[in-house]
Amino acid sequence: MGLYIGVDLGTSAVKLLLMDGKGKILNTVSKEYPLEFPHPGWSQQAPEDWKKAVFQGIPELLTGFDGKEVKGIGCGGQMHGLVILDGEDNVIRPAILWNDGRTAKQVDFLNNEIGKKVLSQRTANIAFAGFTAPKVLWVREEEPENFRRIAKLMLPKDYINYILTGVHSCDYSDASGMLLLDVEHKCWSKEMLDLCGLTESQMPRLFESYEKIGCVKSEIAAQLGLPESVVVAAGAGDNAAAAVGTGVVGNGGCNISLGTSGTVFISSDKFGVDSTNGLHAFAHADGGYHLMGCMLSAASCNKWLMDEIYKTSDYAGEQVPITGDKLGKNHVYFLPYLMGERSPINDTNARAAFIGMTMDTTRADLTQAVLEGVAFAIRDSVEVARSLGIEVTSSMICGGGAKSPLWKRIMANVLNIPLNSPASEQGPGMGGAMLAMVACGEYATVADACKEMVSIASTVEPEPELAALYEKRYQQFRQIYPACKNLFAELVKE
Repeated sequence: MGLYIGVDLGTSAVKLLLMDGKGKILNTVSKEYPLEFPHPGWSQQAPEDWKKAVFQGIPELLTGFDGKEVKGIGCGGQMHGLVILDGEDNVIRPAILWNDGRTAKQVDFLNNEIGKKVLSQRTANIAFAGFTAPKVLWVREEEPENFRRIAKLMLPKDYINYILTGVHSCDYSDASGMLLLDVEHKCWSKEMLDLCGLTESQMPRLFESYEKIGCVKSEIAAQLGLPESVVVAAGAGDNAAAAVGTGVVGNGGCNISLGTSGTVFISSDKFGVDSTNGLHAFAHADGGYHLMGCMLSAASCNKWLMDEIYKTSDYAGEQVPITGDKLGKNHVYFLPYLMGERSPINDTNARAAFIGMTMDTTRADLTQAVLEGVAFAIRDSVEVARSLGIEVTSSMICGGGAKSPLWKRIMANVLNIPLNSPASEQGPGMGGAMLAMVACGEYATVADACKEMVSIASTVEPEPELAALYEKRYQQFRQIYPACKNLFAELVKE
């Protein structure tokens, strides 16, 4: 049956896992790398650091195992990041990441001068600061010498796949977030490439996520302790890969991820676009499509409060005073827009805020407000899907934030749906390994792999009385951002 390696190329670390063909996790390794914030709101990273982490991590992952048994590698990676290579395939500049906010001017140009309707017709999406096309325009305007040197443009996980195989590839799910792909027809949009000053020869070859792009190069295989026959799958964007890892494939599945960012992922057999473009319309790693809402700061809001404000590492301890009788009754609200916001408001100027505090507000009230604020913002995206007639009757939930029983209880009641936790909490890495299994022929389809390997460990059900209390709180929460929107725009000008 063989062994498979899943690669989760995240924002702060790469997480590697070794899995057998039945889905049993045999080993995991994590390697951190630095983030650069050269200006407020900017976020970038050196692709060479990703390579170094992967190359250190794989031999460590295989310690105690026979590397010759590895049959395939699949990668789930942070989306939207701009990686540009010159004619010798050297990295030209640090990758501009998904949570980078430097492209406000370019986003404004795309949405208001080219027009949201035109963009949606060409790509099924509108421009967001995190998307790749605005970053390409930024480099063209701000770093023309670098722009002229571009021979190949790709996304973060595709750089790792290139290092392994020598193939410039990209899968449809990850490419969907570039604003350069005609998502419905699964091809590069000539109009968008022209607009950005790019040619199709500068773009990677497109694959389904579960397709083989090539095998590991002989010299790399020797370096990593792998056989030359190891198949590399095209892989997927982290959210699509996480959805595979949690079994959210086919029609009507839903996954909520509470990681650094927060996502709502709704899978579909058919292509469809939200007319407000509040949700992204992307291809899925199973060969179908999905709608996705992404908030830029989710579990990172709680991390910010704990690390920067409270100066504590006892995250669980801070939640102990938030007893059941306090849920749905907090008068303090938190807008979770620490990095601006993407779905569904698409506002780089948006900022985080506490509102409703009084002299008797406690530390626990603020902690509770942060957990609730993230849940309310996730619901904002779910409400867009519901407005399209999509019934979201339950959801999987994963990510670091989902390790908190309190947060899951809040989320289940804010959304008023059951939340299922998968038995294996490996997200994009597990999804990547499952895609590699399909690429190797271990399973015929992604759905078959999910059926075999994904199971539910526990379910949190909503409680009618508490859900009713949170319904009232949510209706109040959703009034706060519109009231602050113009003020945020003014504050950013200063």
